[in-house]
Amino acid sequence: MVLTALVALRVGAVVVPWRAMLRVWSGSGDDARAASLVALRVPRVLLALTVGAALSTSGAALQGVFRNALADPALLGVSSGAALAAAAYQVFGNASLDGAGLWALPLVAFVGGALASAAVWSLGGATRGASAGRLVLAGVAINALCGAATGVVTFVATDAQLRSITFWSMGSVGAATWPVLLATAVPTALAMALLARHADHLDALALGDDDAALLGVSVARVRRAAVLAAALAVGATVAFAGVVGFVGLAVPHLARRIVGVRHGVLLPGAALLGAALLTAADAVARTAVAPAELPLGVVCACGGAPFMAWLLARRSDAEVTA
Repeated sequence: MVLTALVALRVGAVVVPWRAMLRVWSGSGDDARAASLVALRVPRVLLALTVGAALSTSGAALQGVFRNALADPALLGVSSGAALAAAAYQVFGNASLDGAGLWALPLVAFVGGALASAAVWSLGGATRGASAGRLVLAGVAINALCGAATGVVTFVATDAQLRSITFWSMGSVGAATWPVLLATAVPTALAMALLARHADHLDALALGDDDAALLGVSVARVRRAAVLAAALAVGATVAFAGVVGFVGLAVPHLARRIVGVRHGVLLPGAALLGAALLTAADAVARTAVAPAELPLGVVCACGGAPFMAWLLARRSDAEVTA
């Protein structure tokens, strides 16, 4: 992750030499161009690290909560609900939230993601031990409903608002600033701390609800905490980086192959791996067609979709859905 971040700081439409970067950091250089590039890229790289960690950790936690390897923030409606709420807030606004400033958008996105996830949870019958197929169908239904509602919001939006909504549909960390980074990192840190607290409980849920309850785990409380934590992290990332697909689904699978299935190591492992991969994807987005920039969601889909296809081709049905 550290090496990926350093390379991402160097590359872009204009490459910053290592020597110039070191002089800027040490304060011994007077290269204004290098200093400005580093000042712009540092918050962007840090935001990419934060978004990747948030999506990957949320995906790993949701897969443990639902005992479904297909679960991720996008499939369970968290991303689409957060995007719908953020788009609606931008178009219609709410005077009662104006005092919240920069925090208003992630707050609204968090509420939207939590409500959409709760709807999938209820419709899919997760509290009754529903099958993976039922949860997938519930997620498809809620995602379609949120997509339709976002279409309505798009229809009534002005040209300027429409450009902002289009940004969410493709994903980007190009709007990174220090205040944006703070507004994303604080909710993400809180969510990851809450999930780490329940790591052992998530391991117990893998045994089934009845066995987990016999071990003293409050199944309903752990599920609520995990879903709310995922909604908090994903809501903050969607508010400022848009919808970035496949990270929350593919990275936990890759992390399990490296560190195992125990959530005590899986959650931080997925966070580090997701941060590294999303930062690398952003570096590709900035350099592949420079000076133009590819949407981050497109780059992640191009890498995530072949990986999931390879995973499905190599593993049995029981291994994929267990």
